[in-house]
Amino acid sequence: MALGKDYGQQDCALARTLELVGERWTLLIVRDAFYGVRRYSDFLAHLDIPRAVLSARLQALVEAGVFDKHRYQLSPPREEYVLTERGVDLWPIIRTMARWGEKHVQNGVACRLFRHLGCGGAVDPNGVCATCGAPAAPGETEVAPGPGANTLHRDDPVTRAMRTPHRLLEPLLP
Repeated sequence: MALGKDYGQQDCALARTLELVGERWTLLIVRDAFYGVRRYSDFLAHLDIPRAVLSARLQALVEAGVFDKHRYQLSPPREEYVLTERGVDLWPIIRTMARWGEKHVQNGVACRLFRHLGCGGAVDPNGVCATCGAPAAPGETEVAPGPGANTLHRDDPVTRAMRTPHRLLEPLLP
């Protein structure tokens, strides 16, 4: 039997979620939004994603309520994409998948380090501050390059900005 093209007929929340965020570009777009990327051109440059794919994924994420689209310039018209509460709720998935990859794909080497801004403690793989024991919400978390970061292999504006620590969800570029 051939594999279906979608999961819409399955009675499973995971299958239906995969319809929205299961494609690899989608999760990378959402990841970059947590890191502070908001503008189409910055997603395009950092991800090396085809324009048509990026446009389609952003449109689908806006329609699904994962992103809000805000105009930041009138002439010529320019929009930015900001995670909604629904989008921010994807953080544990992004964080867990990245940690799984560090453990099982990168031999335990972290590309990004996360610090709880409330007390300065390291955020563990479960999203909890190792110092104070509080859950570290994305807006209370700082991201910095880890020992596995390939910051020297790319020179786009997002990669350059990611070379310094900054708070998650805050705009990365002016």
